[in-house]
This record gives sequence, structure tokens and C-alpha cells, in this order.
Amino acid sequence: MQKESREATIEALSALLATSYTLYLKTHNYHWNVTGPMFTTLHTLFETQYTELALAVDEIAERIRSLGAFAPGSFTAFKKLSTVQEETGRQEAKAMIRILEADQEALAEVARRVIEEAEAAGDQASADLATRRLDIHEKNAWMLRSHLE
Repeated sequence: MQKESREATIEALSALLATSYTLYLKTHNYHWNVTGPMFTTLHTLFETQYTELALAVDEIAERIRSLGAFAPGSFTAFKKLSTVQEETGRQEAKAMIRILEADQEALAEVARRVIEEAEAAGDQASADLATRRLDIHEKNAWMLRSHLE
């Protein structure tokens, strides 16, 4: 793999890592702080989603390392790289669902960028990782949307 292609893939993977970690933190926050009639359902759903994200960030970071780069690992770096913004206020349950659904869609877009960069570089392993992430985030967005219908 050429250096320029590798660097573009690493950059895209770094954005995927940062966005995933930020969404992990936000989803965990919502898990802790959700209230209302949908409490049990959302508390459980949010836990399922943040637990999956916790595993994903490790896989993404290790892929970056396997490409010879250091993975970003600070809130400062994540804030710069993430397309998802952290939650600084308190949301009602339905707003949490809408926000997380939009964030899952945004994360799916970041995964698509990784796929494009990795395929252009001939990096099937990174493309495969991002394809799996894309599938998960599209499914999570659908599950969240279903709570609003």
C-alpha cells in the first residue's frame, strides 16, 4: 500500500475511532440519565449499543496500529476528529432517541468514508472493518427510529 493511500485510510479510521468513542460516551450518558415511561426499554437498548461501541473502539484503534500509526486517544483529539458532538445538557427520552439516531447515521457516513479510502488503497481489512461498522450503525439507527413510530 502506498504511503499516501495508507495515510488517507488512517485518517479516516481515526475519524471513525473518535466518532465511535464520542457516541459511546453519549450513549452511556443517556443510559445513566434516561427517565420516563420508556425507561426500562431505553436503558437496556442504550446499554446494548454502548457495550457494542466499547468493543468497536478497540478494534478500530488496533487496526490503526496495524497500519503503523498511533491511534488518537484523548478527548482533545476526539473532539477535533469526531463528527458527533458530546452531550453537555440533559435531554428528555424522545430527544435522546432522535439525537442518537442522527448520530448513528453520522457514524455510518464516517464508516462509508473509511470504505472508500480503504478500497482505493487496496486495504481489504480496513474496508471489511468499516463495512461491518456500517451494517451495525444502520441497524442501530433503524432500531432507534422504530421507537419513535
